[in-house]
Amino acid sequence: MIRELATKLSAVLQRSTHAIRKKCDAPVRISFEPVRTSGNLHTTMEGLALSGEAADLSNSGIGFIVSSIRIKEFYLVGQDRRLIVELDLPAGKIKFKAIGKRYIRFGQHLSNEKFFVGAEIVDITGRDKQLLDEFLRFGVNRPNATKPSLEMGID
Repeated sequence: MIRELATKLSAVLQRSTHAIRKKCDAPVRISFEPVRTSGNLHTTMEGLALSGEAADLSNSGIGFIVSSIRIKEFYLVGQDRRLIVELDLPAGKIKFKAIGKRYIRFGQHLSNEKFFVGAEIVDITGRDKQLLDEFLRFGVNRPNATKPSLEMGID
């Protein structure tokens, strides 16, 4: 009896300490946040982007699959480099900033090599946060009550 109670308490505590991840297969576009430099120094990372597919999503992070771990000489993971992530959810496109934390290479040959990247969401605001929370709560099957409707009366 005490063991069952301890197991249930442990499960409750574990759920409250870890973000719940939801499977997601939405298209994602990754680019780099511009680095502000002084003087005449310019970075070449502006305008660089990589397309991929989101694998899972939570309110604190995202996992996505891309074909390369870097764009030119700039790596997606490491050096606390901020990424700008654009994700196409069923309810609309959201945009947030993330920092790549780790990656795993998979695929048998160089021709089909892919990378699974895990990133921490560090900045998301307003409508984007609302759409993310809605997706995490309802998934693809969101209730019809949230869709706007228009009534037209004829006198």
